[in-house]
Amino acid sequence: MTTKPHAGRGVGASLLRKEDDRFLRGRGRYIGDMRMADMLEMAFVRSPLAHGRIRGAQKPEGLAFVAADLEGVTGIRADSGLPGFRSSVQPILAFDKVRHVGETVAACLAPTRAEAEDLAEQVDIDFEELPAVHEMTRARDKDAPLLHEGWEENAFLESVVDTGERPAAPEGSVTVTRTYRTARQCMAPIEGRGCLAVWDRNLEMLTLYSATQMPHIVRNGLAECLGMPQERIRVIAPDVGGGFGYKGILLPEEVCAAYLAIKLDRPIRWLEDRREHLIAGANCREHHYEITATAAADGELLSLECEAIVDSGAYSSYPFSACLEAAQVGSILPGPYKLSHYRCRTFSVATNKPPILPFRGVARTGVCFAMELTLDALARELGMSQEAIRARNLVRADEMPFTNITNKFFDSGDYPEALKRAVEAIDLPAIRARQKAETGRTRTGVGLAVFCEQGAHGTSVYHGWGIPMVPGFEQATARFTPDGGLELRVGVHSHGQGLETTLSQIAWQELGIEPDRVRLVHGDTAMTPYSTGTWGSRCAVMAGGAVATVCAALRDRVAAIAAHLLQADVADVIVSDGVARAGNAEVTLKEVAHTFYRAPQLLPDGVDPRGLEATEGYKTVKDTGTFSYACHAVTTTVDLDTGDIRLDDYVIVEDAGTMINPMIVDGQVYGGAVQGIGTALFEEMNYDGSGQPLASTLADYHLPVAADVPPIRIIHMETPSPLSRYGQKGIGESGAIGSPAAIANAVNDALSGIGAEVASVPLTPERVLEAIATARPKVAA
Repeated sequence: MTTKPHAGRGVGASLLRKEDDRFLRGRGRYIGDMRMADMLEMAFVRSPLAHGRIRGAQKPEGLAFVAADLEGVTGIRADSGLPGFRSSVQPILAFDKVRHVGETVAACLAPTRAEAEDLAEQVDIDFEELPAVHEMTRARDKDAPLLHEGWEENAFLESVVDTGERPAAPEGSVTVTRTYRTARQCMAPIEGRGCLAVWDRNLEMLTLYSATQMPHIVRNGLAECLGMPQERIRVIAPDVGGGFGYKGILLPEEVCAAYLAIKLDRPIRWLEDRREHLIAGANCREHHYEITATAAADGELLSLECEAIVDSGAYSSYPFSACLEAAQVGSILPGPYKLSHYRCRTFSVATNKPPILPFRGVARTGVCFAMELTLDALARELGMSQEAIRARNLVRADEMPFTNITNKFFDSGDYPEALKRAVEAIDLPAIRARQKAETGRTRTGVGLAVFCEQGAHGTSVYHGWGIPMVPGFEQATARFTPDGGLELRVGVHSHGQGLETTLSQIAWQELGIEPDRVRLVHGDTAMTPYSTGTWGSRCAVMAGGAVATVCAALRDRVAAIAAHLLQADVADVIVSDGVARAGNAEVTLKEVAHTFYRAPQLLPDGVDPRGLEATEGYKTVKDTGTFSYACHAVTTTVDLDTGDIRLDDYVIVEDAGTMINPMIVDGQVYGGAVQGIGTALFEEMNYDGSGQPLASTLADYHLPVAADVPPIRIIHMETPSPLSRYGQKGIGESGAIGSPAAIANAVNDALSGIGAEVASVPLTPERVLEAIATARPKVAA
């Protein structure tokens, strides 16, 4: 039995997204659209202090609850498996101390949100304010107040990667030392978090509807906090309006809603408003790097040493823990560059801020920023061009597969070619000519950033990072309906990734079934196989591989039945284009399904009794993950008087391996790049000395808008991964990784003539002007 390629609908086709029809017509169903009889809305009393003791609480009459009312409920614990990790427990409602502004202290219920907020206003909490830790670089000071009693210092974990003694630098080499910083950000999906908890007393079943990326993981954590067996808990993620990692953790609000729904036997709903989102959810990207790098006279990178701090906030979030970013920093900082010596010490420090969780790109955005700015600093010292120093150190295509200095297994790719294409597309000679002719108070700059995106991480990776959640086999279920339709059930969740389309294309590739006849069931723990969910650019690789595997298994069963109906040898049957064909005879998939379900008397002896339904598991050939990569090239204009930055041109050369749907890949890259522009130029959650967030509305927290984004040109390379089913690689985070580094390098290139250099994002006008004011004048050779 064989299959043949399916042009136009299968792998590689830019099929229009199936799910967009209902979204564009306003037919999506989100938590905010759900109504249930006797439902109560929930509002929280949140801490106004960054750090304080709770000395007492007075509640009004009505449905107001504090920690003492949540009998038998335990807090959220996410302990890393790495040695030396200091454990924290995040309370569902704070009861002895509060550790960040916005922490939940009391829950109030009423028929409407307004009434619940009025009730919350009447709750009186007696706080004793304590000194707060708001600056990550001072968190480990001996005189810093401790967030968690029993800890020696405010650090969840210290980790070290060390390849040995630093070799002596040869004659003519140069060494640079730089300090870099990335700002704390607040992810901004168009829909905030939310949940609706429902208790069925007859079935003794809790159903939690949640705007989550990871329903099975939420059920794990919810069962632990409530002390309930998982078979009595069902988690359903309906349509979700964007995630980006923000909806990838178990929330205290979810646990509280679930407990109160059981206690009161009434549906409980909580919808996050934007102020809650900003003050209690500023939870990513805040890194500090001290880097020393040495390069030989010809640009060869000899040594890289780094001390990095990641501000992990007050608690360790479930399931990724407080150490995900810091654990990644040490292992991924070298990226696609060859090195002979490397040392990195990282600290996951605790501060009086909301706990961190992985934002699109996770630690890669920070390490790309640090590494790429360091390469440009070396190039300036050596008198080399940006592109030359990168070409000198990038792993080459003929060295693939390549294991780098931190034992990352690069499965495939041609990084120097991506660099070459980006330089050609941005027209570097023309930019250099323009720079030589500039005489006014604006300066042109060009910046490059090359990086890799490890995606579809497997068991060994997350176990090695000590993460409490370890992915295993990704499973998918496929079932033909009696009229020839196909139901696919997957444990991942689609909230912008276009999985309803891409997984249908894979079904077409393996079975020849029209994508319109494929229905995807996802986001429901009662209806789908177990999965760790949607994170880490894994869905196309892992869920795609699982769907391909299970569809191939069904194809064999279809062929066996069709061979009997066609009176042919099964080896001669071809399944494609909605039919099973042997020579000039054929039967449709509908006829095969009808025979199995409704005319079993026509089945052959020895037919597979498992029928036309199957569940299969999938892992990549090597479970260390696939490595997509890209080169971003940006041109900017910098106003020397105002510090304003204008993005003039933007090129991305990316390699996602085999693209299941190139149009969807473009959408992911475009969207990620815009978020990266936000990181580079605008987004920052500042805190004052008492730990108070200084932005509580979108008037204070600036997001990029259409006018801030130049036309972005994407150039595709397709180097298939030898590890995945079709050669596809994870690409969902790529766009957000390279933007800050490329833009900052472009600004530094523009300012290089006056000896100015920026080292922190966002690149606000104030920071640019400060760099200009403190510039070191260039000295003629």
